Amino acid sequence: MDEREEALRRAHGHAVRWLASLSDRPVPARAPVDEIVRALGAELPDAPSVPADVVDLLATACEPGLTAFPSGRFYGFVVGGTEPAALAVDWLVSAWDQNCVMRAVSPAYTATEEIAGAWLLDLLGLPSGSAVGFTTGATMANFTCLAAGRDAVLRRTGWNIAHDGLAGGPPVRVIAGRDRHMAIDMALRYLGLGRPELVNTDAQGRIDPEALRRTLAAPASGPGPGPTIVILQAGDIHSGAFDPFAETVRAAREADAWVHVDGAFGLWAAASPRHAHLTEGCALADSWATDAHKTLNVPYDCGLAIVRDPSALRSAMGQQGDYLIQHEHGDPMDKVPELSRRGRAFTVWAALRSLGRSGVADLVDRLCRHAGAFATGISAIPGATVLNDVVFTQVCAGFGDDARTDRVLARLLDEGTAWISGSTWHGRRIMRISVSNWSTSDEDVARTLDAIRRASHASGPA
Repeated sequence: MDEREEALRRAHGHAVRWLASLSDRPVPARAPVDEIVRALGAELPDAPSVPADVVDLLATACEPGLTAFPSGRFYGFVVGGTEPAALAVDWLVSAWDQNCVMRAVSPAYTATEEIAGAWLLDLLGLPSGSAVGFTTGATMANFTCLAAGRDAVLRRTGWNIAHDGLAGGPPVRVIAGRDRHMAIDMALRYLGLGRPELVNTDAQGRIDPEALRRTLAAPASGPGPGPTIVILQAGDIHSGAFDPFAETVRAAREADAWVHVDGAFGLWAAASPRHAHLTEGCALADSWATDAHKTLNVPYDCGLAIVRDPSALRSAMGQQGDYLIQHEHGDPMDKVPELSRRGRAFTVWAALRSLGRSGVADLVDRLCRHAGAFATGISAIPGATVLNDVVFTQVCAGFGDDARTDRVLARLLDEGTAWISGSTWHGRRIMRISVSNWSTSDEDVARTLDAIRRASHASGPA
């Protein structure tokens, strides 16, 4: 057995043991950073090490410091686990080591990306023929889509940003709801567009269509509406609520605005006949961003940037170089910011091929059913209140005043049965449960509710 084969054998053993431990291990990490540093050794060795021994050292030293994100009892952020087929294919992605840039260089990847992209558009009810780019996550997917939108609305005014840049050009107006995700602000900052104009939202975080109309009718500066981007949301990070797309897209269209939808986890509602009504009108937008490593449960990292007009995306992201072997039909690199990158579409294809249309719908429905069970169970705990309308996979709850809610959260993490994080919503501290993992079972929900009851009881009266 050569060194590579032995290193892979050891890695496989550690991976299998880690996955087998998820049903019983505490979800929070058990060791702090400094302890892991000591176990790994802070000094770089002078001499080479045996690859298999390196694998053993890393796995053994890091294991106490790993959070069980793939556990069915991790609800702290909107992160999924990893579907079995997607996990196995991700190992192949590393072994194949393809730089998935050009059609001519990696035809296997390009074919897989094109198939997976078409399947995604079909499942999500988005316009066939739209361009689908595979990015690192929703932040870069939002960035990619908004770059296409920025360039397109400027092009309508006769301004060529690729040639002239932003300086001296017409100002681009960006409008979003007050409850937009912070990833939107980050993407806009990357794009040189600054903070968006904020429109009022309702108690669940849904943008107010009439407030949007009024904002669009009152230009920020200069005569006429000017180049404008409107950002909507499929799945509020706290409530899970969806913007009223049919009304808001219509209002934006009347102002000749580019409409973008941030659907990091909520866009997947469209794949479920039971929940597709939440995204009604969403397909009328110009671009959409989502994460495959959230609701679809493929390994990190994988975001999806979807743009109705492929030429708009290619204009914003396309790159040229004398050494590149570019194809007349386009290349994967024409749809994303990076050149060097992993074969993310392989894992998406694997998850979709493994689940099938009905399996994706069942996955979405199961996550929503678990969220409903959490809402029902928490509502029965004395002193606990569910604060949002549970329409998708998010549950927000309070346990009396802020101090008691934080005590409940702290006791939960100390016990380790589940990971549930706190947040601040509408000015009060809350418990926020995000149900995102394909492996979460009824038993996981019941065990977690028992842990919440114990933490609430131990935290004193409400």
